[in-house]
Amino acid sequence: MTVIRALAFDVFGTVVDWRSSVIAELERFGRDHGVSADWPAFADDWRAGYPAAMDRVRRGELPWTKLDGLHRMILDDLLAAQDISVSDEDAEHLNRVWHRLNPWPDSVAGLIRLKQRYVITTLSNGNVSLLTNMAKHAGLPWDCVISAELFGHYKPDAEAYLGCAALLDVAPDELMLVAAHPSDLRAARDAGLRTAYVVRPLERGPGRTPPPAEDGEFDVLATDFLDLADQLGA
Repeated sequence: MTVIRALAFDVFGTVVDWRSSVIAELERFGRDHGVSADWPAFADDWRAGYPAAMDRVRRGELPWTKLDGLHRMILDDLLAAQDISVSDEDAEHLNRVWHRLNPWPDSVAGLIRLKQRYVITTLSNGNVSLLTNMAKHAGLPWDCVISAELFGHYKPDAEAYLGCAALLDVAPDELMLVAAHPSDLRAARDAGLRTAYVVRPLERGPGRTPPPAEDGEFDVLATDFLDLADQLGA
């Protein structure tokens, strides 16, 4: 079996708790502006809107657009649907909540351990500035920040996975994708990468079942990053 030389991490939901972070910021936004809404549902709708927005880029309906731009388009539509009117400056500050997401409790400690043995990088649809600012905010100790923005292809396009391996100068099967989303892992596996499924049962809120995976479908199944470090000998 080929030796793993690098680990590439999906970020939203895998490394950071996007939902709780966004809900907390939306609640502050509501208090500051004297408006109310079902903020958990607003957060879910904001996140749910971005796959369709990416597909518009893939179909050529939109030019290549970094994730900040897609998030802002979705946000503007959601605010309009709620009849919430704020300044462009305030809307842009809210949009950048995705730069200020908080990590899961095990993320930083687990990454520090894994970093001792492997090159660790992001491989996210988030743009480079978003991922860099998030790392600064959350204390994420990446060796480098790799984004779909660098390839002009969002995951799950194969170009993102293969491009990450090429930038790190490793073979695809020397790179392991770590993610909480089986669909992402399946696309990485199909591109020749190794795979680690880290289950995040609270990503979409309490009482929701994590996406299922078949027994043995991925190279590693872990409960969190500390368990992943144990299994990978870090």
